[in-house]
Amino acid sequence: MDIVELDPTAFTDYLARHEEKGLLRFLTCGSVDDGKSTLIGRLLYDTKLLFEDQLASLERDSVKHGTVGEDIDFALLVDGLEAEREQGITIDVAYRFFATDKRKFIVADTPGHEQYTRNMATGASNADVAILLVDARKGILTQTRRHSFIASLLGIRHVVVAVNKIDLVGYSEEIFDRIVADYREFAVDLGFQTLQPIPLSARFGDNVTGRGENLSWYDGPTLLEHLETLDVSQERTSLPFRFPVQWVNRPNLDFRGYSGTIAGGRVSVGDEVAVAMSGRTSTVKAISTFDGERASAIAGEAVTLVLSDEVDISRGDVIAAAGARPEVTDQFAAHLIWMHDDALIPGRPYLFKIGAKSVAGSVTEIKHAIDVNTFQHLAAKSLELNAVAVVNVSLREPVAFDPYSENPQTGGFIVIDRLSNLTVGAGMIDFGLRRATNIHWQAVDLTKRLRGEAMGQRPAVLWFTGLSGAGKSTVANLVEKKLFALGKHTYLLDGDNVRHGLNRDLGFTEVDRVENIRRVAETARLFVDAGLIVLASFISPFRSERQMARELFDPGEFVEIFVDTPLRVAESRDPKGLYKRAREGSIKNFTGIDSPYEAPESPELQLAGGMNAAETLADQVVAYLKAHHYID
Repeated sequence: MDIVELDPTAFTDYLARHEEKGLLRFLTCGSVDDGKSTLIGRLLYDTKLLFEDQLASLERDSVKHGTVGEDIDFALLVDGLEAEREQGITIDVAYRFFATDKRKFIVADTPGHEQYTRNMATGASNADVAILLVDARKGILTQTRRHSFIASLLGIRHVVVAVNKIDLVGYSEEIFDRIVADYREFAVDLGFQTLQPIPLSARFGDNVTGRGENLSWYDGPTLLEHLETLDVSQERTSLPFRFPVQWVNRPNLDFRGYSGTIAGGRVSVGDEVAVAMSGRTSTVKAISTFDGERASAIAGEAVTLVLSDEVDISRGDVIAAAGARPEVTDQFAAHLIWMHDDALIPGRPYLFKIGAKSVAGSVTEIKHAIDVNTFQHLAAKSLELNAVAVVNVSLREPVAFDPYSENPQTGGFIVIDRLSNLTVGAGMIDFGLRRATNIHWQAVDLTKRLRGEAMGQRPAVLWFTGLSGAGKSTVANLVEKKLFALGKHTYLLDGDNVRHGLNRDLGFTEVDRVENIRRVAETARLFVDAGLIVLASFISPFRSERQMARELFDPGEFVEIFVDTPLRVAESRDPKGLYKRAREGSIKNFTGIDSPYEAPESPELQLAGGMNAAETLADQVVAYLKAHHYID
């Protein structure tokens, strides 16, 4: 065998040319079975990016799982999950990398089924271009519209309408023109910057990388030609400079830098920059990278900035151009895509991650849901899986942002469940709410500490939780009487009593129960600020709502008391006949029957409600307050 010697210089030059190629991220989307995976497989095959063992494996898999007879089934290159191969569909988002002489590509193959819309949104979140496949036999379908809307919502401005399976309609120009006309009419308000229609056959390769003879009437670019020449490079670099800080780099006492990826614009040594939150300004002293010092850097590059001055900057802060700072607010309006089986409930606490900063907050209002098929605005009190809506969001502390339409990197966010740590939603900020920047906490001279000291007590809320009939109100009432006898200042908030006034407009749906607890917690906070010991007796069945209430208070001010009475005991008491009616079906969403009760995992005090008298339990609460210095 002949040994071929490689020219080191030529090899180095090849790597350098490859490194300097531009990168384009695109996704394939559309309705199920429109040929998305087949198209990607054909691109990989035609660009000679498959090894011999991959081809041999593909040929074997085509015999076992293929859907195109004796031909190679290119979809199997991408549909890696066994469930996908058995059903012939894409479930997860599959990412593939390939390159040509002109460009590097990362492609996301996204699922077409409606129940996997959240996966499609995930793939679209980082894409520059959407290739929307349309089956030439079927034309524009509901999922075509849905994916187009989500692509537009997520800021994709370049779309390819790939009319696939054109071979199955005799390569008809008339059918192609009709589909394109239908799509243009539908997409006129979606804001796409470019819309390139291309007739193709992913199975046979027509107009994918080469033209062939079957589409001689088409004089536009092939799919690969279009992807190689489409210019998207200027969009992010032309924006104002934005730099979310991911890490404060302090390897030693002589170096302090701020590491992250530039989210917009460009920066050079000597530029004046500002910290978005504080407004403090400085100049860029140095720009460090893995390959050494740089004079400048642009959007998409990971760098470490060194500033001329000692400025208070932490992870999550945004460094911006001094003359073009982002907005700062703790409330904003946004479009939200819900991605979890458990519905979004307004008022329920979540984590909102914007850039590198995570902040506690909640959706305060669902302005309207959007029917992604007709764009109609719909009233909604909650959001189910794959729902899209316009919402108002309130955060516990301000964040820096740009509207998503101006910069997706600094205007996008994800919603994280605080208990499971799962990503449950993705959002696009539309604008800050004016009241968020106009309303400030009014400073007062008398504090809750001073008020509490004057009363001889430490202000706190005693949060009694447990099943209906557990004895919460009875115990809380006894505790208040004992504290009153000791000369303490208290107020009792009871679940039934507040529904006669403060919460009389609320029902017992999950949405209303969350709002019930939110209002009560805010009211309790005001009483604690007045120096009182507040006794709040509420079923409050959900851990997330009790956690929301806890976080309104300073450490030590929220005492969770779990009145742990078994369901059989609580039901046997049934003083109001509620369990009986719930068992009969006349009361819906009743805790313990057809709505769950999530018991506290680590309450400050757990009372054995089914084993001890209420007087004994009340004494235990008073003893706890004395032992922990709430009272003397």
